Amino acid sequence: PPAPPARGAPPGRIMPVPDVMFCAQQIHVPPELPNIMKQFTKAAIRTQPHDILQWSYGYFCALSNGEPLPVKERVEMLVATQKNDSGLTPGLLKILHKQLSKKETVSLQELQIKWKNLCLPVEQLHSLLRLDNFVDGVPWMKFFALGCSALSGSLISSMKQACEILTDDPEGGAARIPYDTFAFLYSYLAGLDEEIPQEEAESFLSALKEQVARKDYMVGVADFSVNRMD
Repeated sequence: PPAPPARGAPPGRIMPVPDVMFCAQQIHVPPELPNIMKQFTKAAIRTQPHDILQWSYGYFCALSNGEPLPVKERVEMLVATQKNDSGLTPGLLKILHKQLSKKETVSLQELQIKWKNLCLPVEQLHSLLRLDNFVDGVPWMKFFALGCSALSGSLISSMKQACEILTDDPEGGAARIPYDTFAFLYSYLAGLDEEIPQEEAESFLSALKEQVARKDYMVGVADFSVNRMD
């Protein structure tokens, strides 16, 4: 039965039941929760997602599945040519590479999910996919090359982006990657550019291979960008 009206209360009105009070002994806080939230907060600050809720969904899905987290290694500062922070950046492309590069070919659905969880515009994804005829899945390294081209204004600057994202060298170092990886990316992008003759691309790669033979076939940015027009 309802509680009787409190003394002094107007007839017909029932006083609300006080909120239940809990003491510290009644609340169980999982011991790992503080560190999880601390790492999540640091990741959000470092990544600066455009849509914090969408990104959080991707973050905790990746965390629960033991997958690479959608987290930038450092905060990226916008450059003068970027009007907003909603499009693909080197840091975001590097996240995608960590998440998807273990598979030679990724499904369009998986690529769309990872793209969405990084709060990237779907129109940009569709624009990149239209550059090639992907039918049975998306070969990851080809899409990676297209991503590098979206960040740059020329083939050479696209290859600079690729080296800086893929390298194991420390930041500010030579940004070296294996010649075979460089040659694959370069050949693919050159093949999509109607203004670059195949003979010219092959000649460039042949000279570069000879140049880096004494460097264990590791290509750094300085090996192909010095005295070249971007």
